Amino acid sequence: MPAISVSNLRKTFQTKRKAAGIRGSLRALWRPTWQTVDAVRGISFAMQEGELLGFIGPNGAGKSTTIKILTGILHPSSGEASVLGYVPWRQRQALAFQIGSVFGQRPQLWYHLPAVDTFYLFGKIYEVEDAALRRRIAFLAEAFEIEDLLETPVRKLSLGQRMRCEVAASLLHKPRILLLDEPSIGLDVVAKQRLRETIQRMNALEGVGVLLTSHDAGDIEALCKRVIIINHGEIVYRDKVSALKRRYLTVKYVDVRYNEQLPPDFSLPGVEMLKVGRYGAKMRFDARATPVEPVISGLASAGSLADVTVSEPSLEDVIRTIYARAEAENA
Repeated sequence: MPAISVSNLRKTFQTKRKAAGIRGSLRALWRPTWQTVDAVRGISFAMQEGELLGFIGPNGAGKSTTIKILTGILHPSSGEASVLGYVPWRQRQALAFQIGSVFGQRPQLWYHLPAVDTFYLFGKIYEVEDAALRRRIAFLAEAFEIEDLLETPVRKLSLGQRMRCEVAASLLHKPRILLLDEPSIGLDVVAKQRLRETIQRMNALEGVGVLLTSHDAGDIEALCKRVIIINHGEIVYRDKVSALKRRYLTVKYVDVRYNEQLPPDFSLPGVEMLKVGRYGAKMRFDARATPVEPVISGLASAGSLADVTVSEPSLEDVIRTIYARAEAENA
């Protein structure tokens, strides 16, 4: 049985239509007009227990709405969903003891109190015995490297430190699933990497499944084995992250430097020259039409190589391509 099962899930909202001009705005105060917004449009997917699943899409795609339905915050307009055997919006309290959640833009730690005070409060809420709670806090403090931060008021923590405390707080009651909505938003490179490594460690140690939404392609590449891409409330792609990269990472970029000067008309067949300098060049080619081997051979035969680097587009570029194709198909 999947840990999360979603079938034909839909969510619509009624919003006031914005009126134009002063007269229109005054009229709208007394006689507002409404419009229906389809935030989630009949999506279906499953997540296995212990899985690291990426759930990504642009702003307004329906990611956060789906997460809120799965945590029981929102009721769907139609469709079915099951999380660890619970219907979230009907059994929200029972489900809360089995899942943890972190919304990157909505802190759960008390701003003016030390994080450890919130930890003990959460322990009481989740009915964790005092001795077990102390052991759990010590374990998470070591795992997240926050031992020196627990007694510091949250307002004095950096964003990276606070997010590590936020995720640790969501794991106090040993949830089976962790739902992370933009946990790395605003973090610097070092803080992101530390957070990713700790989430990976908790998945390996305790088998906690993670449903992750993020605008950072690095989060998906580092953490997730499988990815679901949603756009305009509909799923436009689902597969392993490795398959996603194989299917869409066909363009290769090459940076090359030589020990001697290059001719101004330096070129290779099947390769697009992006920039040619005195001693180096930048280029790209489609590996489906031009294999890598003859390109490297051509570079080597052109002169004495000092350095050569072959790279692929980032996963973010791949996702952008998928979005563009989905937009073109819906047009």
